Amino acid sequence: MQRIVAERHDRPSLVSRIAIEVGAEIIEGIRQPGDDLNSVELSKRYRTSRTPIREALMLLEKEGLVDVPPRKRPRVASPDIEEIREIYRARATLFAMIAGETARSLDRDRLERLRAGLREMKQAYDAGDLNAFVWANVDFYELSTQLAGNLTVKRILDSLLLRTARLRRLSLARPGRMARSYDDHARLITAYEDRDAQLASALIQSNHINALAALESYLV
Repeated sequence: MQRIVAERHDRPSLVSRIAIEVGAEIIEGIRQPGDDLNSVELSKRYRTSRTPIREALMLLEKEGLVDVPPRKRPRVASPDIEEIREIYRARATLFAMIAGETARSLDRDRLERLRAGLREMKQAYDAGDLNAFVWANVDFYELSTQLAGNLTVKRILDSLLLRTARLRRLSLARPGRMARSYDDHARLITAYEDRDAQLASALIQSNHINALAALESYLV
């Protein structure tokens, strides 16, 4: 949240802080799709005028987390199933490419960093902590895009990062999805260890297809 909001958008620190905290609440399901975002209540919470609140909500609108309709109260964006399908299909293709490149070029140090990310996912899974698992999942994919070194693909994925974090939480909340996701990532690490680019790409695509199916069963 901090990297995307605070670094990509040149705004005063208070505006960034509000956007980061409200955005995190949306991703973690504290604020549900369609919920009103009352600027008066938020201004009281942050002890500020409504202007920084409006600026923060406009930042979140750019990231696909908030809708700010004309002459109406801002609200948490509601996912559109067709847009979700487009996002997941695009991510599946891009991450399949990244996984293949990673499997062919990954050295020991970078592999150990990915193993550490998998361990964070395992700790969250063992604790049954959905929010911690979601953020560990986000961190794993963020690290994967960094290690791949493909800046063009990384910029595209960054543009989808925050809205997909919320979607991942919705998907991972479905029965059995957290266990399936952890197993997929454990197998992905094994594919990296074996330098099996084809299997690594297939696992990433399968993970995204299963996540999309879980969302479709929930939203359609």
